[in-house]
Amino acid sequence: MAEIGLTISEKYFHALGAIHGSVYFKLLDDAAFFAVNSMVEDVFVLTTSFNINLIRPANRGVLKAIGELRYSSENLFVAQSRLLNEEGKEIAFGTGNFAKSKIKLSEEIGYK
Repeated sequence: MAEIGLTISEKYFHALGAIHGSVYFKLLDDAAFFAVNSMVEDVFVLTTSFNINLIRPANRGVLKAIGELRYSSENLFVAQSRLLNEEGKEIAFGTGNFAKSKIKLSEEIGYK
């Protein structure tokens, strides 16, 4: 499982005054990615597909994305993530497929 957060800022807003869907995607994808990445210790993991479902808008407070691994095989991983507002209400969720790359985890790519 992995958790990340973001304090909402107007710089993330679309024309209607709430955060843009791309921010939802970034948080959901990152939480799912880190859940998968916590299980893979040798190579970099890549998102191969990701589907998001937007439930409600958010325009203030702190968001929390929680990701968890749902399936794994030798090279394929499926993870789900949920995005919650500070009241704990789900505002979006997503499911992603991830695959191992051939890029070794090393200090050369910023991994320590």
